[in-house]
Amino acid sequence: MNLPNILTILRILMVPLFVYLLVYGYTGWALVVFVTAGLTDALDGAIARMWNQQTELGRYLDPLADKMLLIAAFVCLGTLDWLPFWVLLVVISRDVILVLGTVVMHLTQGHFDVTPSLLGKGTTVAQLALVVLTLMRVNGAQVGPWHVAVLWLAVAVTVASGLHYLYRGVRRMNGALI
Repeated sequence: MNLPNILTILRILMVPLFVYLLVYGYTGWALVVFVTAGLTDALDGAIARMWNQQTELGRYLDPLADKMLLIAAFVCLGTLDWLPFWVLLVVISRDVILVLGTVVMHLTQGHFDVTPSLLGKGTTVAQLALVVLTLMRVNGAQVGPWHVAVLWLAVAVTVASGLHYLYRGVRRMNGALI
């Protein structure tokens, strides 16, 4: 087990702590845990690339950790009415479609490349930023129009990346490599 994979597993273990803190009203600490988890995401990837420690396990665990953290955050923030419920539906719908598409691809195509697209990475960054700004606002920070702008950006790139992954999946299923 290398350091990037340990950081990814640590991020996965932070998810229940983050949810606990949010649900029980410790929003300041929830923000700290969320930002720490986000930093481990950036750090594990940088270390893996810099020290040539990329593994097959990491290729699957890293996006799984991202999905777990972001889905938990959006479910909590939507349920607590800190984000519009329709935003939660957009985020969850995209991720459900991606997971189902991945399962179908695995069952029909066997092994395939699960490398995220640049648009997919942008979606993760925009969603992370939206969660951070929402938690800052809940904690009394004056985030002003930035919160609304990032909300719409996150929704736009979430929809765009979902459509892009769907397009890539259909092309691969039809035998064309992208």
